[in-house]
Amino acid sequence: MTGRSRTRLDRVRGSLGIAQLALQQIEDDLSADDVDARELAAILRELQEDIDVPGGFFPALAQLVSTAARRAEQLEPDRDGDASCYLHEAAALLTDNAGQRLNWAARALHPQGELE
Repeated sequence: MTGRSRTRLDRVRGSLGIAQLALQQIEDDLSADDVDARELAAILRELQEDIDVPGGFFPALAQLVSTAARRAEQLEPDRDGDASCYLHEAAALLTDNAGQRLNWAARALHPQGELE
């Protein structure tokens, strides 16, 4: 590993640490005793369809994994797809399966939509 890759890996680790802290805050908010069905539905919608950051958390995570897949395509020996295929599938699972299930859960909790 080169010095540049070590620095890049350090940045990734730091960014993941920040993301983990943010996710822990969301988990703490989800665990609050006063969260009702309407608010939980709104939080779930934010994870999937965040209006402040276009795309939401799950689509952003899927985009990150897709970026890794495209890079893997360039690095795979013989362009055989062993790594990139798994990454593309993981990205699709995030948006198609996990994201859609968040939407269904939010609709089941509160079909009316956003908090007023």
